[in-house]
Amino acid sequence: MAKDKKQAALGFIFITLLIDVTGFGIIIPVMPKLIEELIHGDLSDASRYGGWLLFAYAIMQFICAPILGNLSDKYGRRPVLLFSLFGFGIDYILQGFAPNIIWLFVGRIIAGITGGSFTTASAYIADVSTPEKRAQNFGMIGAAFGVGFIIGPVLGGLLGHYGSRVPFFAAATLALLNWLYGYFVLPESLGKENRRPFEWKRANPLGSLLHLKKYPVVSGLVASITLLYIAGHAVQSTWTYYTMSKFGWNEQLVGYSLGFVGLTVGLVQGGLIRVIIPKLGQQRSVYIGLGLYALGFSLFAFATNTWMMFVFMIPYAMGGIAGPSLQSIISGHVSPNEQGELQGALTSLMSATAIIGPPMMTNIFAYFTSDKAPVHFPGAAMLLGAILSVISTLLAYKTLRHEKH
Repeated sequence: MAKDKKQAALGFIFITLLIDVTGFGIIIPVMPKLIEELIHGDLSDASRYGGWLLFAYAIMQFICAPILGNLSDKYGRRPVLLFSLFGFGIDYILQGFAPNIIWLFVGRIIAGITGGSFTTASAYIADVSTPEKRAQNFGMIGAAFGVGFIIGPVLGGLLGHYGSRVPFFAAATLALLNWLYGYFVLPESLGKENRRPFEWKRANPLGSLLHLKKYPVVSGLVASITLLYIAGHAVQSTWTYYTMSKFGWNEQLVGYSLGFVGLTVGLVQGGLIRVIIPKLGQQRSVYIGLGLYALGFSLFAFATNTWMMFVFMIPYAMGGIAGPSLQSIISGHVSPNEQGELQGALTSLMSATAIIGPPMMTNIFAYFTSDKAPVHFPGAAMLLGAILSVISTLLAYKTLRHEKH
């Protein structure tokens, strides 16, 4: 692909991911309220159901992401990405009309089966990136996530005033418009010469993860990334419940706070990493980033005022220099015709941790906010996130210390 076409393709993929994340972000502020309505329970009960909904999505994605990743190595990235975007549209429509909690579970299962947009986008970026630009281009995923999280939750918080279901229909509209946009605009990135046959043994989640064993550095970093992904669920799975419980936030303030998370993440991923990673080098970026995550989680856990949550987002967002660096180190050890399989395996890994993470973190939150807890400590999940980040840093150091800088 010519240089100007590669740049255009990266622009297309950024917009596709941006719309995708915005749709996902729209529903976050109102999810607790909708669950409370459907189960006729309180916030503590809703947090448990919220964790199991994420579990249902994750277990289906764990099974299906490597299949989609391998299919994209055979048929190209474009058709797989379009299939994923269409699935999200159907999911949001089902959730918007849900008469009971079972419908929410059905919607999440459909989204998990088709949820390969980030897998395929990552493979797409690997296809069109030169080795020296790969880390910065992977940072674009984080930037799309950041900007989408500025727009999505703020919009969701505002739309939530008109009813807890309105944001779901807005998200469905966005997802289906995104599907149309991709159909007419998105070019294919994987040339016929770089395609390979589909193999079932490499398309199951365990098979794709075991296949990574032939790359020692890749398999060595898997444990580090696994712990980081689990730690991330302290924020991803409990933020809405934690801030509503501890500080009495409403949907609108939750939306604004997630918008601010998006702004800080977007600034780091979209801008700062292009300066920081080349200066620090990928390895040092991994260590410093993971350390900043540990600091951010600790500060969130012990925050006592609303303003602190906003200030403490800054070191947490700065931790984002670790992810693209890790992804670039891993991607650099894998050949072009296996990038789809690699990204499918990494998405499976992320999904495996999302099978464990949300129920673990939401149940810890539910326990430490219930009458049974020895101490009332809503920040317990955040503190666990900090501990896991420290262990992740030590594992990354153990794996990378013999690599050339």
